[in-house]
Amino acid sequence: MPQTNSLSAPTSADFAKARQIMVDDQIRPVEVNDPRIVAAMRELPRELAVPEDQRRFAYADLSLPLGNGRFLLQPMVLARLTQMAHIEPGERVLIVGAGMGYLASLVAALDAQVTALESDPLLAAAGQLYTAHAAPAVAWRQGALTEGASSEAPFDLIFFEGAVPDIPAFCAAQLAPQGRIAGVLQPEDGTSSAFLAHHDKKDGWAIRRFFDATAPVLPAFAPAPAFVF
Repeated sequence: MPQTNSLSAPTSADFAKARQIMVDDQIRPVEVNDPRIVAAMRELPRELAVPEDQRRFAYADLSLPLGNGRFLLQPMVLARLTQMAHIEPGERVLIVGAGMGYLASLVAALDAQVTALESDPLLAAAGQLYTAHAAPAVAWRQGALTEGASSEAPFDLIFFEGAVPDIPAFCAAQLAPQGRIAGVLQPEDGTSSAFLAHHDKKDGWAIRRFFDATAPVLPAFAPAPAFVF
């Protein structure tokens, strides 16, 4: 974030400058070269997709808390995940754990048809306000993240905005033929990594890991605490 007077809040010009620095210093150096993603991240106001007390840190290389164990993932991770997913115009995409709408808006900027699924009513309300300006075509659904959005299925891509320890059960039933899952896979006993997964009725999931990545686990998918004697 550019230096500002410690007694004053950052201005819209400060945030605009920070946005360009974020792209130049965090996004492009990690070989995010899809011009659609770069252009969208230069425009989307990330500071409006976090609580007011986090706005000063909106363009830092950090995952930012949204409340109740939820986070907006750090810019570099979101950008690389989005590029990894190879989203094509017209594809139907489900964002699971859409938070305050930043990733949903980024994916919508790639001309995808986006359904944003959110379980937290406060986050869903904030997200709808955000996308009303940033990406009006995004459709919001409030409900359990563990259930997906069966009424809007099938999806070409199910994209998790947070880490999961394994692929949730609903995914196979809600994917279109040749559809894919994207996100961060964070098993309890393994390396956390960005992944794409495809499903075959005969052989099950085929998972391809792309790069090491850390992200907060979506609480709805967190493993139950082990019983300790």
